[in-house]
Amino acid sequence: MGRDRQILQIVGYQNSGKTTLMERLISQSVTAGLAVGTIKHHGHGGVPTGDNSKDSSRHEQAGASVTAVEGAGTLRMSIHRKNWALTDILAIYDTFNMDAILIEGYKNEPYPKVVLLRTIEDQELLEKLSNIVCVIYWPAYRLDKPLEYPAFSIHDEAQYMEFLMTEIRGK
Repeated sequence: MGRDRQILQIVGYQNSGKTTLMERLISQSVTAGLAVGTIKHHGHGGVPTGDNSKDSSRHEQAGASVTAVEGAGTLRMSIHRKNWALTDILAIYDTFNMDAILIEGYKNEPYPKVVLLRTIEDQELLEKLSNIVCVIYWPAYRLDKPLEYPAFSIHDEAQYMEFLMTEIRGK
């Protein structure tokens, strides 16, 4: 990619808090004077429609200057092709002047990731995913042993937001 901007993925299973965390990161980044773009992977199947692109609308309302949602080969910018690789979408975003791109989903892509864990069953993500920068866990996920990366309770928002803003600013 030609631009110098931070990319951070927010990943986790359905209802783990990804969109809420995205909203908070967007809002805090914009307040800090950063231009932010977002990309949402519509992982539940099908082409994104007005009904199922509410998360990207939440990104826009939180202050993102560019938003997109992709599903079933359709990038909700009315651009259609057989399928969309995340690198192709990021190339489009290169034309915009942004300091950071926050990505909701795309678990298997290689960018730095924040992993949200809601239950013990979600722990399998830690074995499957690469480039994890931190974990945010819910009370139902009992953190029994230390992890090899920073881990924050979902209730310690001030701590994980400070950590994530450092990541977004590029350390």
